[in-house]
Amino acid sequence: MAVTAIQYSDKREIDSAAMLALYRANQWSSAEKPALLHQALLNSHSLVTAWDGPKLVGLGNAISDGFLVVYYPHLLVLPEYQRRGIGAEIMRRLITHYHGFHQHLVIADGRAVEFYRECGFTSAGKTEPMWIYAGHDHD
Repeated sequence: MAVTAIQYSDKREIDSAAMLALYRANQWSSAEKPALLHQALLNSHSLVTAWDGPKLVGLGNAISDGFLVVYYPHLLVLPEYQRRGIGAEIMRRLITHYHGFHQHLVIADGRAVEFYRECGFTSAGKTEPMWIYAGHDHD
């Protein structure tokens, strides 16, 4: 399958079951709170989804003040669709939407670090990311 077959959308139309399947396939702990996760995505400042026909194969969202700062908390692609440019295209669309903003933020670990570097992100100087986290997938 070519990447060109994938369709992208910024509409906030996302089926709960398809969303949940995507999060479970990537073993994200937020899948344990499906109703809250669905509402969180629908209430994001921006949401980009990727579709192979009727199948949801990826998504990314942004939380922003709308003027200066944007944070990209979620970027997921079904494992069998990874390494085909889908995640990069979702990020390209999100970053383009927030072009000119003073600060773009992402928290990355594992192999995602190199992916985000390829998207243009760099380490934030001598800062150290900190959080209060209710999940268990980053222990």
